[in-house]
Amino acid sequence: MNAILIIAGKELRDGLRNRWILAITILLAALALALGFLGSAPTGAVKVDPLTVTVVSLSSLSIFLIPLLALLLSYDAIVGEAEGGTLALMLTYPLSRGQIAIGKFLGHLSILALATLLGYGFAGLALQAVRGEISFAAWEPFFALIGASILLGASFLAMGYLISARVRARSTAAGIALGVWLFFVVIYDMALLGALVADQGRSLGAAQINMLLLLNPSDVYRLLNLTGYENTAMFSGMAGLSKQTGLGMPLLVAVQLAWIALPFGLACALFKRRQI
Repeated sequence: MNAILIIAGKELRDGLRNRWILAITILLAALALALGFLGSAPTGAVKVDPLTVTVVSLSSLSIFLIPLLALLLSYDAIVGEAEGGTLALMLTYPLSRGQIAIGKFLGHLSILALATLLGYGFAGLALQAVRGEISFAAWEPFFALIGASILLGASFLAMGYLISARVRARSTAAGIALGVWLFFVVIYDMALLGALVADQGRSLGAAQINMLLLLNPSDVYRLLNLTGYENTAMFSGMAGLSKQTGLGMPLLVAVQLAWIALPFGLACALFKRRQI
């Protein structure tokens, strides 16, 4: 365990040295603040807390940004070390490959989690300060958004590690990572929407649609944020969907955790068999 924490600490220090945490924090804070302040007009008209509007907006836009950042952090985590020769050096120490993979993953997750917490947290405090009062009812879904964003990032970190453990060249890993991002963030939902329009309710029922949604971590993230709380569900127009899907928050969190464990477990298995 001590070796894992040492490796995780090294990755975190590298993130601080390379300005990764600062860059991601500023980007996420700027995005949240822009969405919060741009949504101030409708909130004033309908008396909705700015944090609620921010949660709804970020739930859609973070799907594009968080997975991309996670894949940028992780796509060369293993193959990059192998190409640079540092992986062979690390393996000369009394470290197992599992310890290396887990330590690097925890380090990258710490970078993403810290940046998300600071970026979104700062934006939330700024929005509440401008409003002049604190709404605890609005903070609960906002904290849930931060937690769900970290889980979404962890799932794509795990996919990045799977890619990195499988390929032999960093350029190949970068191309596959971009393809994975496009598939889960853009293509999957477009294909699902097209299938629903073509099917017109003939064979795709609620159970089939629920299963298809659970097969995409981005859709699980969206459901967690937009259907988990009454105020966000009402403002996002998904109150009816939250009652029809029957997918409660415990199930959605469990599925998102599975999207972390399965790809990362497979990545560790491939890494253990990798020839250096």
